Amino acid sequence: MIAKVTRLICWLTPPALVCSAAVFAQDKPPNYPMRPIRILIGSTPGAGGDMIARVTAKLLSDRWGQNVVVDPRPGGGGVIASGMLAKSTPDGYTLLQSGDGLLLQSATKRIPFEVLKAFDPVVSSTQQPYILMVNFSVPAKSVKELIALSASKPLPFAGSTGVGGTVYLGMVKLEKLSGLKLKHVTYKGSAPALLALVAGEVIVGVSASLSATTVIRGGKVRGVASLGLKRTSSLPELPTIGEQGFPGFQVTNRYNLWAPAGTPRPIIAAINRVVTESMNAPQMVQRLAADGSEPAERATPEQLRAELTGNYAEFVRQVKELGLKF
Repeated sequence: MIAKVTRLICWLTPPALVCSAAVFAQDKPPNYPMRPIRILIGSTPGAGGDMIARVTAKLLSDRWGQNVVVDPRPGGGGVIASGMLAKSTPDGYTLLQSGDGLLLQSATKRIPFEVLKAFDPVVSSTQQPYILMVNFSVPAKSVKELIALSASKPLPFAGSTGVGGTVYLGMVKLEKLSGLKLKHVTYKGSAPALLALVAGEVIVGVSASLSATTVIRGGKVRGVASLGLKRTSSLPELPTIGEQGFPGFQVTNRYNLWAPAGTPRPIIAAINRVVTESMNAPQMVQRLAADGSEPAERATPEQLRAELTGNYAEFVRQVKELGLKF
């Protein structure tokens, strides 16, 4: 945990956040923000989502001279945090950062509202692959060896977002595709799941590269595969799962900011501009790459909504195809 705190401090130091005046030469809405902005997250402090949320908060705070605070509300695979946003006033002062699992919450009916009706997408900040890891007590060093090891008994597994999240969906797909047998164990977020993996409470784990890179580099766990379509910049020696016999398979994550539906469009557009330009600043791109992440593709709020609408339809199809019940 100390290593994670140290990394977080490094992330928030000025060199990572320096942007020229020209980058921020855009008008912001009049009379906004006049008080602190809150960013809800469904993960625990120290997790990858927490790190990116705090960087985003610092960028907005530095740009507008107003406090932006991160409010962790872990539990339920993000359901607690999204439920809080659904009850918030659409004035731009309460936002939610969530990965793709927010759409899955709606697709699996784990929340009593439709995400794309209740919320307005604001901006995508970063994207990164998930990493498949094992405790050092496990002799398997490849995906195929892990599959063979699980043949006699399902392996205790923890995913960063718990049952019902995108990692859970991805690993269920991998089980059906490969014959891998896992016993899913739920934790409140990637930080406690990683601690459980290091301690041997579970022996297989999946976490976003932002969190996984530290424990793998620190010799706490063994990396087995990157679940992205290409090798991650932070762990270039780690082969992808596609290279290990499962081409096209991937489990990746992108962090998006959301606002309650009806939030004024000028506010949404202003946040989109600041976050997009800041995340694409050269020094920030380098800092992200060090942890296997990268800026998300540039998109206006309208373009983002169109893309997420398609992603939601795909989640609905996959949940039905796999026969998942939550």
